[in-house]
Parts: sequence; structure tokens; C-alpha cells
Amino acid sequence: MEAFNGTAVVNMTVKKLEPVLVHPAAETFKGLYFLSNIDQTFPYPIEIMFSYEGDGMGNENAADVMKESLAKNLVKFYPLAGSLTLGLDGKMHVQCTGEGVPFVEATSDCTLEELGDISYIDSKFRQLIHYVDGVDGILNVPLLTVQMTRFRCGGIVLGIAMNHILMDGEALLYFLKSWGKITRGIHLSVEPYLNRSILSPRQPPILDIPHPEFVKLETKTSTPSDQESRVYQSFCFKPQKLQQLKQLAKEKGSVTNPTSFEVISALMWIMRTKAFKTEPHVTIKLLTAVDVRTKIKPPMPECYFGNCYAVSCAVCKAGDLVEKPFSFAVKIVQEALKKVTDDYIKSTIDYYEVTRDVLQAENTAWISKWSRLPFYEIDFGWGEPVQVAPASMVWNFAVTISQRRESGNIILTLGFPESVMERFRKMMLLELEQK
Repeated sequence: MEAFNGTAVVNMTVKKLEPVLVHPAAETFKGLYFLSNIDQTFPYPIEIMFSYEGDGMGNENAADVMKESLAKNLVKFYPLAGSLTLGLDGKMHVQCTGEGVPFVEATSDCTLEELGDISYIDSKFRQLIHYVDGVDGILNVPLLTVQMTRFRCGGIVLGIAMNHILMDGEALLYFLKSWGKITRGIHLSVEPYLNRSILSPRQPPILDIPHPEFVKLETKTSTPSDQESRVYQSFCFKPQKLQQLKQLAKEKGSVTNPTSFEVISALMWIMRTKAFKTEPHVTIKLLTAVDVRTKIKPPMPECYFGNCYAVSCAVCKAGDLVEKPFSFAVKIVQEALKKVTDDYIKSTIDYYEVTRDVLQAENTAWISKWSRLPFYEIDFGWGEPVQVAPASMVWNFAVTISQRRESGNIILTLGFPESVMERFRKMMLLELEQK
């Protein structure tokens, strides 16, 4: 089992042209665009790559076609052409200006085969993203950037960097599928639902459910591990291993029908706690992003464009997590996910309105299930992507994603301080290699 991209080309060279701003193809709304309380809670950039073999439209004017269709799509999704601003209420909103989305054309001297398996995270892959480093805060991170990189073989990697304040993975998927349809000349039958006031807090707010996933924004005392360089790695769970973990979770009879995501989350949480050498008496948490479009009542419009998730919170003592059977960890992960109901979601919105608390990070793991998102349906005329994977990771955040199209393998990608990752890697590889 490999925990790194052993097949990646050693010296990939990417030549980039200067970014150009793609403006909406028609006049759009100008002014302040309201963002919901849910939008405020995960202020981080997300970078993701889509690898295509380049069939069909992989010709010399593909970038021009992509820019033209992006401009048309931005008429529908006009907030993406603006920028973030801080309102008088202390919340972030979008200043809709129509200034456009940065688009970069690039070429690489290698082939997709030489690029390797992009599901295993590698720092070289950031060359395939147009990102802005060193900016002062999330307000200055572009809402969306696009980089289209051609490879010597005719393959294409579309690199997307998005500001999570504006949209979650489901909304990004909807935007990209719409862009793909326009590129292929298909009329959009449904307009995106842009009115985020549908997720406004209740008046007055009702704080009747505890939310241990949030804490006050305070200055954290640094620890030795905070001073270490951060290391990011990926681990592959094959169907046989997932079945073994599910059987192990059911052994004591307290867990029924565990999912692949639940057993991966529980195993990661246990091994993370061991790798950090967390004291047994310390309370630890696992926060999981849960899509709530169908959980909230009434259900959200299918075409809702924005963040629409809640965060479940599994809580226990570190000693219990590492000493008790595996089924204990899976059960509390399951129970936390089941608590994400309509009442919980509305309470989350109200809770943020009153407290403006932030998601806890100390002694806490975050995880999200990208493997549930049908990213492999995004077609710009080159066919479906061969692989979809993160190009970088938010610190303290783990994701699961399918290794490739029509693969039963699930990749877990995450990052730790170097010494912690070394301990985590040894434990995880030992588990993955067990028959």
C-alpha cells in the first residue's frame, strides 16, 4: 500500500499565460448579495482538479470555447464574478461588480500518464491551480479561479480554486455541470436558485439545541507540533478493507449498517488521537460536514446555489476512543450524524446569529465526504473526467473521494505536523495491509 503518489512525474513543468478576467456575457445585478449564516462558518479556499483525456473538443481553440461558455454561465451565477466584503452587521457578503473570474491558460511538457495518480496528494499538483497565496484574510481570496492546462498527450486538467464562503461542494458541482452543458450547446432547463434568505435565522432565534461543534474565537496557545512543517498524505481504502472494517464495527452488535464513510471516519479519528498522543482525560471531537438540502423542511430547491450543510459533532474522551472496541467509535460517529435533523439545522443557523462562534479546531478533527458527489458527471465535451481530486488541503481537514471513475477505492487525504504524520502513516499503513 502506498501513502504517497509514487507515480507522479518528478519534474513537471507548467507554463502559464497571464490570467484574463472572464466577465458575464450580459449585464447582471450590481450591489450587495446576502450570504447566509451557514456561508460564514467555513472561511477557507478549496482547490480541486479534474483530469480529462481530451477527447472530442481537445483542440487548439478549446480554451476560447471554455471562456465563452464561462461568460454565459456567469450571467446565471453572477455572484461568482464579484468579491467578498464585510457588511455593517459583521458578516461577509458579496459585492456584485461583474469584475469577472480569473482564467489561466497553461501547458505542460508531460503526459497525463507521467503526471500519475492525482488522487494521491502531491505539492506539484498546485501548479495546475491558479491560486493567490499570501493574501490578508479570506475577504481577499477570489471567489473562483480557473486554470486549464493542456498536456503533451492532448489531455487536459481543469484546476478550480473556490472560496468556500460562497459555495459548498454540491453548489460547485451544480455550477460546473451547468458550465459543461453550455459548453456542449445544451440549454439550461432550470435556473440556479440564488436567494439565500431562505436560510435566514428565526425571529427571535431559538437556542434549544447544544452545539459543541462551535467555540468562542479565542487566541490558542501554540504547542510544539504547531511549529512543525505540515505534511499532507493520501491513503487508499479498497473494497475488501472497507468490508472488513464494517464487519469489525458490527462485532459487538451495537452498530447496524455502517457505511464506508463512517468506518473510515472512525478509524481516522482513532489513529489521529493516537498520533497526537492526546492525554486520555482530554475531550476530543470529530466534526463532519453533512449536506442538508433534503434534511431541512421544506426541502431546499434542487437548484439552490450556496452553502447548505450542517456540522455533526461526535464527542468522547480520548482514552475511551483509543481503548474501547472499534464499534464504539463507529457508533458515536453514526449517532452524531443522525442528530442532523431539521431542528438541528435551524438551531445551527440561530446559534451562529446569536454567538458568532467558530468551528472548534483544538483536539478536533474535521472530515467531509466528497466521495458522495457525482463529480464524474461533469462533461465539457471531452467526455467524463478520468480522475477528480483535491490539489491542496485545508489544515485540520480530511476528505474522502473516489480514486477514479468507476472505482470502488476510496482515498482519504489529510494533513498533520510532520512528526504526527509519521506516526499516523505507520499505523494506517499497517491497518491497510492487514488481510
